[in-house]
Amino acid sequence: MIDLTVVILTKNEEENITDVIKNAAQLTKNILIVDSGSEDKTVELAKAAGARVIYRVWDNDFSAQRNFALDKVETEWVLYLDADERLTESLIAEIKKVINENKKALYKFERRTSAFGKDFKYGVLSPDYVKRMFPVKNGKWQGKVHEAVVTELPVIKLNGYIKHYTYKNFEQYISKMNVYSSIWAENSNKKVGFIKDIVFRPIFAFIKMYIIQLGFLEGWLGFVLAANYSLYTLNKYAKLKVKRGQK
Repeated sequence: MIDLTVVILTKNEEENITDVIKNAAQLTKNILIVDSGSEDKTVELAKAAGARVIYRVWDNDFSAQRNFALDKVETEWVLYLDADERLTESLIAEIKKVINENKKALYKFERRTSAFGKDFKYGVLSPDYVKRMFPVKNGKWQGKVHEAVVTELPVIKLNGYIKHYTYKNFEQYISKMNVYSSIWAENSNKKVGFIKDIVFRPIFAFIKMYIIQLGFLEGWLGFVLAANYSLYTLNKYAKLKVKRGQK
């Protein structure tokens, strides 16, 4: 096994936790779960699968959660996985190679999303790249939502990809967008303009996802997701405007 810890943040992930640990175990025996108060069998199942489990209260700060885990890592390298993500065999092989070579960098992976029983190629859920693996001493996380690694190391893309098994229903999707828009509004000090931010930003968000990122090629789901992304954008700025007491 390689000198790597896989970190997984959890909250009520009993449906995913055993499979993600089995997936991570193809890389390393060092699997660290940072749980934020699961009320299901997440912790019990994680321990049974061989992971180390620690607790940190959730305070709407993704970077704080990830940095808390980073301080507990005892290996030279760290890789972050979400509970609903899986590493492909080709990516696992690439990761083993670069760590054995000890080539220090911030590594990014392609992530392909499966949601509502469908694999997506375009629009809101089109493939993206996530920066998730680096030497422990050479990086920290920042940003309460849409967090990012801060490092002076170069960024290198690996072959292979992460499969992201995300939303099973629209309730999950809408709930997550609501949480994200609230966290964004709570941590932004921007002044909100009615025409620019409340009227035009949501329109441009829809055009970006449905037209520019070819969301229309995903059929009716592409339209619905683009419309919901537009609403998410509207909600971000509306919540911020209310928070700032702007008229």
